[in-house]
Amino acid sequence: MSRWSRVCALHNILPYTGVAALVRRRQLAIFRVQDAVYAIGNRDPVSGANVLARGIVGDIGGEVVVASPIYKQHFSLVSGRCLEEPSLSVPVYPTRVVEREVWVRDDN
Repeated sequence: MSRWSRVCALHNILPYTGVAALVRRRQLAIFRVQDAVYAIGNRDPVSGANVLARGIVGDIGGEVVVASPIYKQHFSLVSGRCLEEPSLSVPVYPTRVVEREVWVRDDN
């Protein structure tokens, strides 16, 4: 079943940073990059820790990424794939901003 969940007000996420959110019992990392908002799973598949929301947001070859704060692997905020280890990925969730509120859709 798919449904949208309100996460927070857009102004609660500073540009080029992330926040952790619990959405339907899942830890998500929500990032704001310029006017775009991205949501991925917060769990770093390398360390097993829920820390990706604390990672550094950047750009590698035109792809917006977050660097894990533990071992520094880069995960695409668009596809969830790990740039250094293609066998690894994190789940990606659709987002939208409605009336300055951030919403995330969970399809599971």
